[in-house]
Amino acid sequence: MPELPVPGASLHYEIRGTGPVLLMIPGGGGDAGTFDIVGAQLADRFTVVAVDPRGKSRSAPHEVGLDQRVEVHGDDMRRLLDEVSPQAPAFVFGTSSGAITALDLLARHPRRLRLVVAHEPPTLGLLPDADRGHAAFAEVVEAFRREGLGAAMAVLGAAAGEEGPDEPDSPGAPEPDPDRMRRTIANMPQFVERELRQFSGHMPDLDALAAHAGKLIPAAGRASRGLLLARPATVLAERLGTQVAEFPGGHVGLSTHPMRFAQTLRRTLDTAPADKAALTR
Repeated sequence: MPELPVPGASLHYEIRGTGPVLLMIPGGGGDAGTFDIVGAQLADRFTVVAVDPRGKSRSAPHEVGLDQRVEVHGDDMRRLLDEVSPQAPAFVFGTSSGAITALDLLARHPRRLRLVVAHEPPTLGLLPDADRGHAAFAEVVEAFRREGLGAAMAVLGAAAGEEGPDEPDSPGAPEPDPDRMRRTIANMPQFVERELRQFSGHMPDLDALAAHAGKLIPAAGRASRGLLLARPATVLAERLGTQVAEFPGGHVGLSTHPMRFAQTLRRTLDTAPADKAALTR
């Protein structure tokens, strides 16, 4: 699989399909494998590029144990786009902390992008009760340090709230890859200690995003409507005078409802304005 050297790290990424580039950025403990099912459904329309962010899975060396910075991840993604789509602006989908990276990428490198779908970015600073969210995430980290990952996930689940019902996924989705699930679990300590508070505490440049609001679609899950992790997308849409795109499932809908999620993402990406010109250097 290809690797891209970046300052202080080497990014593992995977490519499938043909067409304009769609960069997919995972959140939490996820890696490129998070998008195996959804990406396969979109590969007839897009060149799907899925990445292990630095500090995760095959991009982990030299980064485990280091606090992660949104701007560094954003620069990583810009370098990756320079590699895989040097002449044309690309589509980007990010979920959870990966959506925070996608927002930073749009704010600082808008010329590289055609459309960004930011699915449930936990940008707590957008919320009127941000202090409560920050305190809850701090307790997640403390629970991890006291009692381990299971306790931390219980605290995080309580803070996130109970998701509502949704229709079942369309039939035909393959079973998740067990190796991917093992990698996700192995990545979670790094995420909890070194990324959860660091990313959720990052405030996006709202003026820069407003200047390029036509390239941004905030998104949230139908089952997580009104809950902590979905609310920032709603506030962001209100600030930018746009609408939230509703996706199947909840915060991890692309894993619980991958077939319907892919269908919704395809329709959402098809709303992008026409690509009028290639990039010039």
